[in-house]
Formats: sequence, structure tokens, C-alpha cells
Amino acid sequence: MKTKIYLVGIMALLFASCKKEKAIVITTSDYCSAIDTVTGIMVHDIFSPPVASRIYVYPNIAAYEIMAQNSPKYKSLQGQLKGLDSIPKLDPKSGVNKNLAALIAHIEVSKQLIFSEEALGKYRDSLYQKWEDENAKEFLVSKEYGLKVADQIKKWMGKDNYKQTRTFSKFSVHADQPGRWQPTPPAYMDAVEPHWGEIRTLVMDSASQFKAIAPYPFSIDKNSSFYKEAKETYDVGNMISEKLIVMEKSKKNVIPEESAIATFWDCNPYATVTQGHMMFAKKKNSPDAHWMNITKIALKKNKSDFETTVFAYTKTSIGVFESIISCWNGKFRTNVVRPETYINQNIDENWRPQLQTPPFPEYTSGHSVISSCSSLILTSIFGDNFSYIDDSEVSFGLPKRPFKSFKQAAAEASISRLYGGIHYRASIENGVVQGTNLGTYINSKIKFFKSK
Repeated sequence: MKTKIYLVGIMALLFASCKKEKAIVITTSDYCSAIDTVTGIMVHDIFSPPVASRIYVYPNIAAYEIMAQNSPKYKSLQGQLKGLDSIPKLDPKSGVNKNLAALIAHIEVSKQLIFSEEALGKYRDSLYQKWEDENAKEFLVSKEYGLKVADQIKKWMGKDNYKQTRTFSKFSVHADQPGRWQPTPPAYMDAVEPHWGEIRTLVMDSASQFKAIAPYPFSIDKNSSFYKEAKETYDVGNMISEKLIVMEKSKKNVIPEESAIATFWDCNPYATVTQGHMMFAKKKNSPDAHWMNITKIALKKNKSDFETTVFAYTKTSIGVFESIISCWNGKFRTNVVRPETYINQNIDENWRPQLQTPPFPEYTSGHSVISSCSSLILTSIFGDNFSYIDDSEVSFGLPKRPFKSFKQAAAEASISRLYGGIHYRASIENGVVQGTNLGTYINSKIKFFKSK
């Protein structure tokens, strides 16, 4: 009897040792979850839109380059993006799970780019433990390759001039020179990222390749184009305020559509709240995060596979990154005063915009450039009439908004800056042209798919 039990035990052990472990499955939801986790940390850490664009783009490129290895469909970006030319090759017989390695690389590159490394480290470690429990051999070989690619991407991104710009001088404010940007209430912050136009571009020939036409010459003459633009921003703001007063008196639980649009697309990570002698940050998404979330919404509605997910995030993040370099180059070259400052000095000293004015020069509108470029990129992936419901601001207490297309969303994001009182119309319209030209260029310039 003991012999039988012994033999049964031996056979059970042999069966267990021969049983093939299941492959680790990495899905679209897993990749979106990682990006959402990074976004949450970025909101907590309060990153500016320029720096946020850098945090999004490099991890996505790392993941894409792994996904493109030995792919019959997708083409590597090596030789297409400036300075990217030496990603470690993947041996198809190595047993590497590409999806797993791509997600590992994304997390590891992200971890170097944020402040709250411990928070992302805990998220990563919980996933590492889960994957190792599922299939230790596959996890370890995939991790090894993912880290190799991540290290190479880190070396590449380390040469984009970001570290050097950390040591450059602050932006000089000349309050005695009319027409130049000045810090705005309530925080009166220094200008954010005045040297971002010196960051290495990925696709553009230079930061000035898609510069907008020159802004209207500064003037306080009531017949000048500059004054008329400021007066329009002032009048629109007053019109919205009057509507708000009427609706408050009627006790209807609604707000004017213009006000709802302005608030939905605010995306100002530097917004502050003052209570007595205390001032604290009212943390929000940046424009980058908003368009990353729109990408996620489209991917989920489209039921996209993992490869399409990595591709869509990568292409969109490249567009956002290039948009901000292009826009910021123009902002600090033209150095145009914000409507709030101009109106207070020349029209109405007590006027305040609905939205807090972001801490950098006015021309062109960043959201107009970013949104126009992103909408063209997403349209190239999902189609021209891709309707969706945008829930990007729900976590900040704002309702969802429906859109019939990415282009409609971009148009609304752009005009929101006039409704919010933080831009002139010319800055918005010329920003749309700037972003549209850039998006068209990226769609034609980068080859993500192999020729059939």
C-alpha cells in the first residue's frame, strides 16, 4: 500500500513538472492602466505641459520599439526619430513575451521621468510579483529584454538637451516694456519652461519649422487690431458672466455652454485656490493628459488589440511632444502679453477671466496647437467621424462631453481659450493652423507600417 502511495506521489510530481506554464497575457487594459497610473502621479507631482509631454513620449517609444521587433506589420522608428538608432535586437527564439517586455520598458522609463518614484515603484513591484507567480521563466527573460531597451531609450532621451535647460537662466520680465508678458494673478509665477524650444525635436527639422505668422503689433489704440482682439476677449468674458448671473437668479442647476466648454478644457496644472492667507494647488490634468485619455477612450471603443494600443499612444504622444516644442518656441520668441494684463491696464482694471491665466506668454494658444495636431493623428488611426464620450475630467468633478469627431473636440478645445478669457482670437486661429500643419507633417513623415 505504501509503495502505491509513493508511486502515485512521484507521478504527480512528474506531471506537475512537465505541465507547461501558461503564457502571461498583457492586454490593452493593462497598458492603459499603466499610463493612467503615470498620469495620476504626474497630476500629484504638478508637471508643466512641456515636461508632461516628455514623460509621455519616451516610455511609449520604448514600448513601441519592442512591439515593432520582428513584427510583420509595424516598422521600427530607428532612423526616423532624431538620434534613435540602436535598439537591442530581439532573438525570436529567446522566449520573450513582447507585450510583457514592452509594458516593463514603459514602466521603467516612466519611473526615471517622474518625481514620485516610490509610488510608481510600488505599482511596478506588485505587477512584477504577479507576473513572476504566473510564469517565472517567461517573466524573467522578458524583463531582461525590456530593461535592455529601457536603458537604451534612457541614454537616448538623456541627449535631448533637457538636463542642460535645467541650468539656463529664468525668463526676464520687463514690466516697463508695453506688450511683453508679465506674471499674472493670483500666484504671479515665473514663466514656465522658457527654453523648451531648445529641446531636441523628434520629427521636425527644428522648433521653428511650423512657426505661426507674426502676431498683431502691440497697440493701445482703440482702432488697432490688437486692441480690438483684447476687447473681444473682454466682451465675451462679460457676456458669459452675465449669463451666469441670470442662471443663478433663476436657480437653474445649469451653466452657460461657453462656461462649460471653458471649464472642461481648462487643463491648467498650475491652477491655485486662495483661502484667507493660504494658497494651494488645485490639481488638474494637463492638455497632454487630456489627449492621452481621449486616445484611451478611442482604443477601448474600437476594442483595439495590444499592438494598436501601443502604436496609437506612441504616435499621439509624439504629436503632443512636437506640438509643445513648436508652440513654446513661438511663445517665448513673440513674448505677447496675456489678455488679463492688457485688459486690466487698458480697459477695465477689475476684470478677471473665467479661467486662471497660465504662467507663460500668450502667442500662440498651446491647446489650439496640441489639440489640432492630436486630432489629425487620432483621425488617421480611427477615422474621420469617430464619435465618443469624453470622460477625461470626471475625476475633477466635471461631467462627460460627447463629440462626433476628434476634429470637433479640437475645435472646441481651441475656442475654449477665448471663452476662458486667456487668449485672443488670432492666437487661437493661428495656433490651429500651426497644429494642423504639424499634424499633417507627422502623418506623412513617420512610417509606422511596413510596405506590403
